[in-house]
Amino acid sequence: MADFRLWSDDFPNNGFMPKAHEYHDKAFGVDGENVSPALHWDAPPPDTQSFALTVHDPDAPTGSGFWHWVVVNIPADARSLPSGAGKADGSLLPQGALQVRNDYGTAGFGGAAPPRGDKTHRYIFRLHALKVPHLPIDAETTNAVARFMTHLNELDSTTHTGLYELK
Repeated sequence: MADFRLWSDDFPNNGFMPKAHEYHDKAFGVDGENVSPALHWDAPPPDTQSFALTVHDPDAPTGSGFWHWVVVNIPADARSLPSGAGKADGSLLPQGALQVRNDYGTAGFGGAAPPRGDKTHRYIFRLHALKVPHLPIDAETTNAVARFMTHLNELDSTTHTGLYELK
């Protein structure tokens, strides 16, 4: 039996992400395209009823890291998200999927924006296989509550890590 796995053709696991995945905001000193990477997965647990996806930078200088993307209620039959699925309007997500606000305070994917000159940051894309068909939350739910509900209902998870730094 194959192991539950997640990957992206945009960058290798533990490899550097392209500038397309950098955030775009002058206040943060970044001018990337803020495009979420294409993601693929296979071999989830047989009892999976939905998926959730989180993207966390544990190296952000906040004391608790930084949450760049939280998506829940991804249907159990989904096996990929296309590049750009993290658009704020959610138009490229599978039907029923829901994005909650990231730590930038916006809906959708918020790209990499480590402080210039800081060490290389890790962006951990974690796909959670859930034992429920949907989480009882809405777009106004905080990402902390969404993540709590995700962990409460998790069967298994898998990760793909991207790296980024600004010199």
